[in-house]
Amino acid sequence: MRPVTDFDLVILGDANPDLILTGDVVPRFGQAEQVLGAARLTVGGSGAITACAAARLGLSVALCGVVGDDHFGSFMRDELGARGVDLAGLDTDSALPTGLTVVLSRPGDRASLTHPGTIAALHAGLVDRDLLRAARHVHVSQYFMQDALRPDLPALFDEAHASGATTSVDPNADPSGEWDGGLRDLLARVDVFLPNAAEALAIAGQTDLDGAARALARLGTTVIVKDGSYGALAARAGYVIRSPAVDGSEIVDATGAGDCFDAGFITAHLAGESLEQALRVANACGALSTRALGGVEAQPTMQEVLRLLGGPLG
Repeated sequence: MRPVTDFDLVILGDANPDLILTGDVVPRFGQAEQVLGAARLTVGGSGAITACAAARLGLSVALCGVVGDDHFGSFMRDELGARGVDLAGLDTDSALPTGLTVVLSRPGDRASLTHPGTIAALHAGLVDRDLLRAARHVHVSQYFMQDALRPDLPALFDEAHASGATTSVDPNADPSGEWDGGLRDLLARVDVFLPNAAEALAIAGQTDLDGAARALARLGTTVIVKDGSYGALAARAGYVIRSPAVDGSEIVDATGAGDCFDAGFITAHLAGESLEQALRVANACGALSTRALGGVEAQPTMQEVLRLLGGPLG
């Protein structure tokens, strides 16, 4: 049996490349051809981007997921390994292609076209229990697209808690538009819930963001909402606090900014920082990640984060 080293963070999530296109990205059919500003094939998948961001911040990170036995799967293994992510829990499924997302990115907005491939193939039988027991924190990304994993998460989170780990979930978008899939029942087992503003409103079924955060927190979790240029807010045990956005630099591409936010929050949480300080770190990580095209190219070190925040925390 392979010896398992303790990990700060184990992620159960998606690992697929992003093909990011910028410029005149609004498609025009009728066999029209458009010339774009830039194109980049890079690390994609919320889980993979979060893993790279956390490793960049100094955490020891392992990723449990599935890729195909193909070029994109090899690309992801090479890129993740080069960024310091442990891949012992990354399975290869020769029957499915690696997922792929085409991101149409323009200032202030983006659209994503995703072929799921192996994204939905992770299930409890593929999760290395030694890794789970070795984690200080277990994070689940892309909740709504992980069809095979969702039913197993209550038991997996119970195992993680029994070993002393904390847990978090980033739901990401729900392609079905139903915005549940067992999530509301799971939240009592989730220490930190990390939706963006649109996701929080949809999951809570409300139109007021503070009210949505409070309603989700009443299900038994700490809610951290990513709110773009407005920064972030946290709801816990009946109160809401806000943290303003951090001005990192001119935004080149916001792909993966929410995943980098997640990594920053988890890193500060594991370091024992207050909720207010963890929000500041998370906002800085998200802002700094937008300096280059793609979700991983501009991920900051903790030294860069502290420099942006004006010095040590505390």
